[in-house]
Amino acid sequence: MNLKITAALAATVLAVGLPAAATAATEATPATVQESPWIATGFMVPVLVQTPGFKVVPLGPALVKVDFDAYMSSIDHLQKTFTRSTAWPHAGITDADAMLDMETEQARFTKRESFAYAVLTPDGARERGCIYVYPSPVKGYDAMVRIWVTKAEHDAGFDAALYSWATNWLKTDWPFTKVAYPGRAIAWTEWDALVAGSEVK
Repeated sequence: MNLKITAALAATVLAVGLPAAATAATEATPATVQESPWIATGFMVPVLVQTPGFKVVPLGPALVKVDFDAYMSSIDHLQKTFTRSTAWPHAGITDADAMLDMETEQARFTKRESFAYAVLTPDGARERGCIYVYPSPVKGYDAMVRIWVTKAEHDAGFDAALYSWATNWLKTDWPFTKVAYPGRAIAWTEWDALVAGSEVK
């Protein structure tokens, strides 16, 4: 979603479980959006969460450069910790590839098919990582969440901090009762087996 339109959306203030009782300002999309089979129709999807150390906004074309700079700075790290393959990111990603990715994420967000967020510095100048909220391919889970941070942020301890924050955010501000965090709360081998079992049935 293009960040230029978020100023027109209503803002509410709520505590989101940050250390030292930090407070976050959250904007949400209107309830009159396209229906989606995996998330409550009336749920107002967050489009801005602000904390003292970072802000969370939907990925989209306006963020193509900061997103590109972030993942391209951490190719080896992300291939080992996030994708577990060399398919993404890789050295050959072009500007056109990056823009198509942003347009795709924005379209999926608008259609409520999935929700991809950039985790930016408070001034929006740099992307520290991303949070992705997907439908779960495994029965028994309402959603599947994937998180990554750059190598520099990981080494600084932000990965653990963001994961802790995100689990609380999904628990308090989203309409899910059970969320899967593959590669974190669930080992990849266990998750892969669950997915394979779901595909067979």
